[in-house]
Amino acid sequence: MTKPTRKEFEDATFEATADARLDRSLRELCPGASWGDVRRLIETGKVYVAGERVTDLARFARRGDEISIRMRAPRVTLTTLLPHDAIVHLDAQLVVVRKPAGISTVRFDETETGETLDEIVRATIKRRTGRAEPPLGVVHRLDKDTSGLMLFARTLDAKRKLKQAFRVHAVRRRYHAIAHGRVSARTITSRLVQDRGDGRRGSTDNPELGREAITHVRPLESLEGATLIECRLETGRTHQIRIHLAELGHPIVGERVYAPRKFVGIPAPRQMLHALELGFEHPADGRSLDFSEPVPEDMLRVIEQLRRRD
Repeated sequence: MTKPTRKEFEDATFEATADARLDRSLRELCPGASWGDVRRLIETGKVYVAGERVTDLARFARRGDEISIRMRAPRVTLTTLLPHDAIVHLDAQLVVVRKPAGISTVRFDETETGETLDEIVRATIKRRTGRAEPPLGVVHRLDKDTSGLMLFARTLDAKRKLKQAFRVHAVRRRYHAIAHGRVSARTITSRLVQDRGDGRRGSTDNPELGREAITHVRPLESLEGATLIECRLETGRTHQIRIHLAELGHPIVGERVYAPRKFVGIPAPRQMLHALELGFEHPADGRSLDFSEPVPEDMLRVIEQLRRRD
């Protein structure tokens, strides 16, 4: 059959010709497709290996495995992942939410399957108020596998003011993460670009390219083969913490994209990164709002396992 090109993906089934990461296998099977194209297919649940839906970019396909692209894959419902008290603050201007891991903040593109956090929050508000909720204003994002506090705007004016607050670094954000190795206190500064040469984001030495990214890192507890750390963002670039720690030689436990190739890390169900604190001035009256969200159970279990081994 004709292999799909970058511009016209269609349902197709192939046989892997070599042992390789799934994204690399797909790119070879789909001439003209970019790294971003094939990774979107995987992340949005349109790729199956041996009949199993795969969304993990680091998954390997073995020689002879059947790889299928299903553009109209059944919708995946993730509503049950949200706790009943997921909304921690709601007023006429904004909503603050506890985001569990495993849910995208917003739809990556028009073909993505599964419910997103903004859709679920809108449905929850509708159930509370009895009125349809218009689209929420996205002022920042958390990665799909990152848990913690998220902020959405409910009006255009609030969206404008909150986006400006993020732009001038007036929003207080603190994360906890488990990183491989012994991590010392430091401030990491680099310029991040969308493509470092292999389809992934990363840092560049060219002062004319990218955007400045600053992460303040502080160790909290030494673990067996890892460190529990605090990360405070001065800027908020896409995947900033994950990239900075990986480039430092201390990838986050569970990192599947930015860890070095063939890196054998500590097993974890996801990347161990949690948005612990969020603080900002209310866009309507300027009062200071501060929220905190404890580290979730899956991350606590990994910490406890590494403490027992220490």
